[in-house]
Amino acid sequence: MIKVDLPDKAPVDWDDWSTPLRQFTEATGLVTAAYDTAGVRRFGPATGSRMAALLAERSSLWAEDGAGTLHERALVRTVCAQGRPASAPFGDVLRVCAQPLLLRGEVYGVLVFGWRFSDFSSPLACERIATQIGLPGHLLWNEARLDAPVSEQRMATYTALLGTLSSTLDRQRETIDDLTRVNRTRELFLATVSHEMRTPLSALSMRIELLLRTMPDLPPAAVSGLESMRVHVRQEAGMVDDLIDAARTLTGQMSITRAPVVLGQVLRDAISTVETHAHAKQIQMQVTPVDYGDQLRFEADGRRLQQVFWNLLFNAVKFTPAGGVVRINLRQLQGMIEIDIADSGQGIEADDLPHVFGAFRLQQHDNATGLGLGLYIARRIVELHEGSLSASSAGRGKGATFTIRLPAATA
Repeated sequence: MIKVDLPDKAPVDWDDWSTPLRQFTEATGLVTAAYDTAGVRRFGPATGSRMAALLAERSSLWAEDGAGTLHERALVRTVCAQGRPASAPFGDVLRVCAQPLLLRGEVYGVLVFGWRFSDFSSPLACERIATQIGLPGHLLWNEARLDAPVSEQRMATYTALLGTLSSTLDRQRETIDDLTRVNRTRELFLATVSHEMRTPLSALSMRIELLLRTMPDLPPAAVSGLESMRVHVRQEAGMVDDLIDAARTLTGQMSITRAPVVLGQVLRDAISTVETHAHAKQIQMQVTPVDYGDQLRFEADGRRLQQVFWNLLFNAVKFTPAGGVVRINLRQLQGMIEIDIADSGQGIEADDLPHVFGAFRLQQHDNATGLGLGLYIARRIVELHEGSLSASSAGRGKGATFTIRLPAATA
């Protein structure tokens, strides 16, 4: 059983709140700030009126140990403890409210907003507040008398608006957090699969080879059984590799390493891996030109290209009946190298042609095996080389042709 430890939640990016909260502040004229659950102010205070700007620039209200900061932190503690909105007036006249920020039902921060008079102010009330924050009373009164109060009904509207805004952003953050968790889990899973599944398969394959090579007196039935096991182990190892490559393709993690290659050598190496199977079915493999493309040299990932050729050749042999032919034609046209791999096999129905390169697409005839990922991975590898891979067929029983087109950039 493969065990994968899930990663922790993604950290909060408080910069994401900067733009929407500033827009809210400008639209409403309120003062807004964002706190984390430890009472640290992560954003603000953002001011939206002349009076708020005066308080921010000329008083100690929102200093680190200012009366306004202490008032906001007390609201943050209340909201964190209760998990719901709270409000408390400052100096009995300035309305201040707070709302929780929730991720999967848990509070991870608090929005504090308001700092507006709930009714028309008076010189006495302004003098009392100004004394607390080290501001001349007449300066505060000059701005307060021009600042329209925010009624309880209008504050309720602003509160609902901010609630909708925060819940929308929090849902987006939940989605991003889910995607991050999925991506990290996928990476851990791939690393685990690569180690936990490849290692025992490699060990089993080595032991089978040792038995076949070092014990010549084994009974024929035992030799046949070991050879069958060797085939199955190789199939399992191939499916594990296909799963890993497919996952890397889906996540954009598959890459190629370009180096000078000779097409003929890459093609010969691929053909050598399927020759035994072709000979067993008496299938002819014809290559044109006869030099296998030794004159074609370009920049590519030779190992990955060999994987493409091997996959196409293996399919061609697998779906071609005994005594058939597989033809490989090479040519260079208009700065592109084209490789056709054509077989005389079962062919592809017209309705199936658009889907042959899809993931987990299995042929339904001739006892097809595997996961149906080979062509999907092959096309992606060719595309990483800035080329293309296409398929054509005249129909059922009339064979199929796969065409690879690669840029012929000179090494």
